[in-house]
Amino acid sequence: MTPVALAVASTGRIGWGGLVLSLVLVGVAVALSGWRRLGLGATTVWASARALAQLLAVGAALRFMFEPGRSLGWSWGWVLLMVMVASDTVRRRAREVPDVMPLALGAFAASGAVGIGVLFGLGIFPLEARAVIPLAGMMIGNSMTATVLVARRVFEELRDKKEEVEARLALGQDTGDAARPYVTAALRTALIPQVETTKAVGLVFLPGTMAGLILAGLDPIDAVLVQAAVMYLILGAVSTTTVIVALGVERRLFTADHRLELPAAARAG
Repeated sequence: MTPVALAVASTGRIGWGGLVLSLVLVGVAVALSGWRRLGLGATTVWASARALAQLLAVGAALRFMFEPGRSLGWSWGWVLLMVMVASDTVRRRAREVPDVMPLALGAFAASGAVGIGVLFGLGIFPLEARAVIPLAGMMIGNSMTATVLVARRVFEELRDKKEEVEARLALGQDTGDAARPYVTAALRTALIPQVETTKAVGLVFLPGTMAGLILAGLDPIDAVLVQAAVMYLILGAVSTTTVIVALGVERRLFTADHRLELPAAARAG
């Protein structure tokens, strides 16, 4: 075994030497891009450097918050910041959806209250910074992608099927019944990737949490138990946020007198 491999096996640490050696893999990506003339070499180097800088900054902040005796308020502040950034990301990636940011804020807050309430309220994980921040990050990060997807899909479904929706309304259906098939289709599109990932876990890939714990020397069964709890947290959070956002977008596109009203830009398109 090499010195780096021995260090990882015994302490879960690779050190700066291991990090430098891992840059060989970035070189492989750049070389393949050049070979196939993809034009992604500079972008790959920039993305790798940016990721490292961001992770080092986050690591320094986490070291500060993980110090013994540090108030848990710092951790909750970090979680609030993550929610704000994720909600703004949803706003930027789903610009066509009216007033989507407050909707995303409410969805992330609701899923956080449920997920964190279960994990810490029932004593599954200890209420400390080392658990609060990583769990909240995984919950919000995975939910964000699904939230953007469902917001855009609900909007697009109702926009593209406008005549069908209006026909349903003309037949006397209320807004919920008229929109239900299209909202359901959007929700399925947003949730299926997470459901399929959950089904394939362990058979096709080892999730990051479990792999990290095993590399750190934890017993594989204990690592599995932690990973399963995290996986259920993510599944519950994604389901909660997507349903809240889907129903919220639906309500924003219908008037009080049961008319489908799209933003002017969407009608023009």
